[in-house]
Amino acid sequence: MTRFFRSLPVRLACAAVVAAGAQAPLQAQTPTYPTKPIQLIVPFSVGGDADQSARNLQTLAQQLLGQPVLVVNKPGASGAIGSQLVRDAAPDGYTLLMARTGPQAILPALQPKSLGYKWNEFTFIGMLDLNPVVCVVNVDSPHKSIADLTKALIDKPGKLSYSTSGPATTQSLAPQLLLSLLGLKPDAALNVPYKGGGEVTMAVISKEVDFACNNFSSLAGQINGGKLRALLTTTPKRLEKHPDIPTAREAGYPQLEAVLGWSALYGPPKMDPAAVKRWTAVLKQLSEDPKWIAGNATFGGIPSVMSAADTENFVSDSYATYQALVQKTGMEIK
Repeated sequence: MTRFFRSLPVRLACAAVVAAGAQAPLQAQTPTYPTKPIQLIVPFSVGGDADQSARNLQTLAQQLLGQPVLVVNKPGASGAIGSQLVRDAAPDGYTLLMARTGPQAILPALQPKSLGYKWNEFTFIGMLDLNPVVCVVNVDSPHKSIADLTKALIDKPGKLSYSTSGPATTQSLAPQLLLSLLGLKPDAALNVPYKGGGEVTMAVISKEVDFACNNFSSLAGQINGGKLRALLTTTPKRLEKHPDIPTAREAGYPQLEAVLGWSALYGPPKMDPAAVKRWTAVLKQLSEDPKWIAGNATFGGIPSVMSAADTENFVSDSYATYQALVQKTGMEIK
């Protein structure tokens, strides 16, 4: 018996090693998300605000996740093609969407019957940033102020043109709302569509169109470079770095404040809760990261990380606002 108790520690140690060895294969079969590259679908072309926001997220998120985050641009149909792709993707967390105001709030309001998805048919992960909308003209334009532009629209209906990245975007809704406020018909200015925010901006610079109301993130560099003249911003207060740009309210059009861009991270419906939890932690870390914050500043985004619940509430309010505007202006697309 004495010999047995002396050897007991050895026996227990051996048993522990055997047990650990038996559990190791089981643990190896339970990988932690993510275990492979993640696709981040941007429903617009390269260079626009959505693309810039996605690449700012990509840089730091893949460091935190330990897996590549691949930005994949899927432009078309005002952002509906890329959005539908994510709507129909497997809910495993490996296909995500850079959600935007246009395809996620405006388009569902414009096409409630014909769109392949509804505003709330995604998994809300978190808001990332807000994008003020600024109306601009070429620096050589005769329109020195929003008053000059509106006078030209009234005096020459159908003669001026503006660039957009599709009917269901802030670039389209802002001019359409402005025309409505002026008592003009939707065709009082020609809508010229492009594939993304970057092209919308270049169309004004190259004088292909007379004006545009685009997300500030797609305009900041060209305004700073003296190629564009800003006429107004849709923010309630003047922009901190551009205090010379009048607000829509100051210009006499407070209704334009409803037109505000934003970027958020979405997943397919019923996305894996473990993947959502992991991304929630990533976004929390991003919100406190100086590099990510500085990245926003480079393209004019205003950091505004929100929880999944707060994001859903925010988008719900955004959708309701655009739905009311669409009904008021008769812009619904059948």
